[in-house]
Amino acid sequence: MKQNSYIPDCDDCSLEYNSVFKYLTKDEMDRVNYEKKCCHYKRGKILYNEGSRINGCYCINKGIIKIYKTGIDGKGQIIRFAKSGDIIAYRSVLSNETACTSAKIIEDSVFCFIPGNTLVSLIKNNGEFSMEMIKLICRELGEANSYITDIAQKTVRGRLAEILVHLKSEFGLNDNGVLKISLTRKELANIIGTATESVIRLLSEFKNDSLIELNARQIKILDEQGLIRTSNLF
Repeated sequence: MKQNSYIPDCDDCSLEYNSVFKYLTKDEMDRVNYEKKCCHYKRGKILYNEGSRINGCYCINKGIIKIYKTGIDGKGQIIRFAKSGDIIAYRSVLSNETACTSAKIIEDSVFCFIPGNTLVSLIKNNGEFSMEMIKLICRELGEANSYITDIAQKTVRGRLAEILVHLKSEFGLNDNGVLKISLTRKELANIIGTATESVIRLLSEFKNDSLIELNARQIKILDEQGLIRTSNLF
C-alpha cells in the first residue's frame, strides 16, 4: 500500500463521520492511532481481491470504494459502495476466512488499515464497541435481504428509481442537485442486475418524465418524490 503524508486522526474521523470507533476509550483510540497504517490510492486501484487473505480491516477517511463479487461468468456484481466513515473487510477478520468480495477505488481515497488482531482485541474488551459492530453487521445483512427481495419482486424500472434515491440518501447532492457519486451506465446496470442497454433506455425515460437530468455520467435529481413513487419505496 502507498503511504500518504496526510494521516487522519482517529478522534476527528470518528466524530466527523459518526463511525463505530467513536465508542472506543481514549487509550483504545491511541492504540488504533499508533498501530494503523494510513494510505492513499488513486481511482482504479484494486484494494483487495475476492479469495485473498486479509489480515486487517480498512477505515475510509475520504473517497468512495466499490465492493463487488465476481459471478460464474466472470461478471462483477456490485454489493455496495463504501464512503467516508465506513469500515470494510472486517468480515474476513472476524470469520478468519478469505475475502468474499473485491474492493476497487472509484474516487481517490484516503483510508487507514487496522490490523486484525487490533480489531479483535477491541471487540473482546469493549462491550459498547462490540455491540455497535454487531449492529453494523445486522444493518448490512438487512440491506442484503432487501436487495434479494427487490431483485425478485420489483421491475427493472423500479429498481433503478430506488437505487437513485438510495445514492442520493447515501452520498447527497452538490449545490446543483447532482449526485455526488459518479457512476458509469455499466455500474448502474450491475447494481440493479440488468443489461447496460436497459439502464440507458430507462434513464432516457426518466429524463423525458422530468425525474432527472443527464450530463454524461452526472445525474441531477429533479423529482425525488416521483422516483420514490416509481420505486414503490414506501
